[in-house]
Amino acid sequence: MIRKLHDIKRLLITVAMGAIVTLGALAQADAALSHFWVGKSYYNPAVAGDENVIHMNLGSRMQWVDFKHAPMTFYITVDMPYKLLEQRWGVGAKAEFERIGLYTNTRIGAQIAWKKRFGKRTLSVGIQPGVFSQTFRGSDTQLVEDGTTNEPDPAIPTSDVSGTAFDANVGVYFSAPRYWAGFSITHITSPHIELKASREAIDYFEFNASRSYYFMGGGNIPINNTLFEIQPSGMFATDTKAWTAQVAAVLRYNRMLNIGAGYRWKDAVTAFIGVNLKNAYIGYAYDYPVSAISKATFGSHEVFVTYNVKLDNREKNKNKQKSVRLM
Repeated sequence: MIRKLHDIKRLLITVAMGAIVTLGALAQADAALSHFWVGKSYYNPAVAGDENVIHMNLGSRMQWVDFKHAPMTFYITVDMPYKLLEQRWGVGAKAEFERIGLYTNTRIGAQIAWKKRFGKRTLSVGIQPGVFSQTFRGSDTQLVEDGTTNEPDPAIPTSDVSGTAFDANVGVYFSAPRYWAGFSITHITSPHIELKASREAIDYFEFNASRSYYFMGGGNIPINNTLFEIQPSGMFATDTKAWTAQVAAVLRYNRMLNIGAGYRWKDAVTAFIGVNLKNAYIGYAYDYPVSAISKATFGSHEVFVTYNVKLDNREKNKNKQKSVRLM
């Protein structure tokens, strides 16, 4: 017997949680990061290895604080450049843990990007194969009996169910000293996950992650005769049924202090502050909702940390094999 899990998110008790779907089926599988302009590889695997460093991103987003069952996302990405057969590549990995109501999502993937240099500009094409694992805590549901049948909804699991499916992201990325742009498709396989109470179970529920399309771009504009730079960026996302967009502008002083603001369409305004250290960046973003959800929460918090380890690709001895080594 096969039973479809039409929309488990309706179990999230309040109408406000339905805003996740209203903002787009994108939210079924990808977090709406305010720091998208820093953690570009979260959405686009072609970004991997774009700089001559081992680049590590660590991010945490707590959405709609003080709101029961609100989304919480934690993720990490690691990437670095690599040279094989005289060809430039980027390699990396991404791991993400997310809780939305009674859902728990885990996504893990490996990233590889082919790169072509045009002077100081680089064109990259990347792919991220991986797995999408999901759990629904049916044992925590509070079902209301139907007034007609006096029975719970058979489309809602009453026990914990979970499943895993193959997932993949692809992307194209172009970077130059003063600007960057990218296009990517996440969940290109539209993963179909069968949620079961056990591997041997005959009955199962279904979840399908939406294929989503992301367009991103940004730049770096120095202000003449000052230590200030302006870094504007934007992102548009759609699954062809719904869409969302956000923009951000950051003012950087002396390549150290960042202060900025952003806006996510019909969702929130954002304030940024961050500090560039020698090999790291520590940033914080606060989202204040502009939708009806503002009646139930004071906003969302996001913390972002990056750390870089410089690489030395110089050939020390022509008789030795080339290698990528830490300084």
